Amino acid sequence: MLRIVSFTFNGFAENTYLLIDEATRATAIVDPGAYSRAEQQTLRDYVAEHDLAVTLLLNTHAHIDHVLGNAFVLNTYPGIPFLLHALDLPTLRAVPTYAGPYGFANYEPAEPTGELVAGQIIKLGESELSVRFAPGHAPGHVVFYDEAGGQLVGGDVLFKSSIGRTDLPGGDHATLLKSIKDELLTLPDATVVYPGHGPTTTIGVERRSNPFLV
Repeated sequence: MLRIVSFTFNGFAENTYLLIDEATRATAIVDPGAYSRAEQQTLRDYVAEHDLAVTLLLNTHAHIDHVLGNAFVLNTYPGIPFLLHALDLPTLRAVPTYAGPYGFANYEPAEPTGELVAGQIIKLGESELSVRFAPGHAPGHVVFYDEAGGQLVGGDVLFKSSIGRTDLPGGDHATLLKSIKDELLTLPDATVVYPGHGPTTTIGVERRSNPFLV
């Protein structure tokens, strides 16, 4: 069984997730937004206090608010894989060009060690995550689906009563709507969505009431 723990970090109120395999304590950190020392200590303390084994770093996409803590995670848990979709590498590599003006002068870049691809199955202890390609907010955006647990870590694709913005470089509104239709709304209504910002929701609630989808 996969348990999901969330933290809200940085000035963008970004949701950082720990995906914890209950049987083995194997843990993936998804979209670490921890930038300040206090935020980083909060994440480090939780891992230590709950005796978690961090084995993987994943990014749904590479906008600045979701990658501020990548280097911290890799430095704290050396040797773990860092996976990102190849189409979002330019997005990641652009972050240093604007991190300072956005107020993150101490941002430390980090390069992925491997790629995420559509349909890929990620093993996390005794749990599995499937990778679904969902561009539109960012060119290489993916979401992580825990079918056994009925859970989706969705980044900035679908929010409670909203969807991801598409006015950033590489964004496209029509592409985002198609991604939601093909990759998210095909999931069961009870699927819990853990978004990149804001509260959790479900596929069913958004299918019925999201003003961008009805």
